[in-house]
Amino acid sequence: MHVARIGIIGSAGRMGQALAEAIAAAGDTLSGGIDKGGDPLALARVSDVLLDFSSPHALEANLDAAVAAGVGIVVGTTGLEERHHFLCDHAAEHTAVLQTGNTSLGVTLLAHLVREAAQRLGEDWDIEITETHHRMKVDAPSGTALLLGEAAATGRGIDLAANSARGRDGITGARVAGSIGFASLRGGSVAGDHTVHFLADNERISLSHLAENRAIFARGAVRAAQWLIGKGAGRYTMPQVLNL
Repeated sequence: MHVARIGIIGSAGRMGQALAEAIAAAGDTLSGGIDKGGDPLALARVSDVLLDFSSPHALEANLDAAVAAGVGIVVGTTGLEERHHFLCDHAAEHTAVLQTGNTSLGVTLLAHLVREAAQRLGEDWDIEITETHHRMKVDAPSGTALLLGEAAATGRGIDLAANSARGRDGITGARVAGSIGFASLRGGSVAGDHTVHFLADNERISLSHLAENRAIFARGAVRAAQWLIGKGAGRYTMPQVLNL
């Protein structure tokens, strides 16, 4: 069995520490870790694959390092904007890139179920997504909430950006038919709770995932990294890791 050399970008934070523990538990090797000011290219050159859980502004340099070293990269950084996805697309022309708003295997399966439900239920079912995270989280909605929103939009065959409702306040009027709503709660030490609500007249369906600690994200990220090794250039997803 091949022992993977996995490098962590963003190693000093709580997620970085959880990743290091997950790499050891999987029997792989931590090839190194860097943080702000570190050299991603030097890390890439001694790694079989990179795990990037740093920050959006560091993404371009991290992708460039993966391309230059010819290694795959799993991007788990949240708060990405359109230009960051363009950067991922460009890097994927030269190396393997797996970008996701959530590396949990459970969330990956949840997104699959949400897409299936949205496709099969009629438009008279309203879709609302609620998420709760710890008080230190800086972006909202969470990357996972947006991932679930995209899954619902894909199931409905609509564009999420043009059909989402966020931050309702004041006299907003009646709910816009066909829209996908988001609500974000922040407080305490919650690792991440997400629920997708499907609401129709006289009945409701709720699909939920509750994260108890970061270990689940770390385990999923390491599994994704292992899967990505040896893959050709391209843009990959977590559902592919689970063969969904």
